[in-house]
Amino acid sequence: MAETLTVTGDSKDERYRALLPQALALIDGETDVVACLANLTAALHATFPRLWTGFYLVKGEQLVLGPFQGPIACTRIPYGRGVCGAAWKENRTLLVPDVDAFPGHIACSSSARSEIVVPVRDTAGRVVAVLDIDADVPADFDEVDARHLEALVAPLAALF
Repeated sequence: MAETLTVTGDSKDERYRALLPQALALIDGETDVVACLANLTAALHATFPRLWTGFYLVKGEQLVLGPFQGPIACTRIPYGRGVCGAAWKENRTLLVPDVDAFPGHIACSSSARSEIVVPVRDTAGRVVAVLDIDADVPADFDEVDARHLEALVAPLAALF
């Protein structure tokens, strides 16, 4: 396993394409979900240094804080609440250009301005976790992020 990432590219798309095989190599053969989530979080946060990057795990009717990089975060999020809970409930990626305009947004950090939440599904298609990334600038996420982050979390299905 490499101790460093080599991610180059001028565009966001190029950096994601450079990151993806390296990030997947970090989790290849690892069976511990926390270890995999921790390395993916670190790789994403190092490549795209945003305000907060992390996972929440489904535990009953709540999302519970998992591995993350960034400031202290909300520990539990109820089903359907906030952007994370809504992405879980709707079983789809949510791009939020302005978190203050999102009904029921949970402000874990007053610095957050935009957010993307990507569901992590098990092999049966059930949401078992979400990848949550917050930025301190408005409209920092787009379909390029959504497409690549969905590809990044898809292999996690085998761990749940």
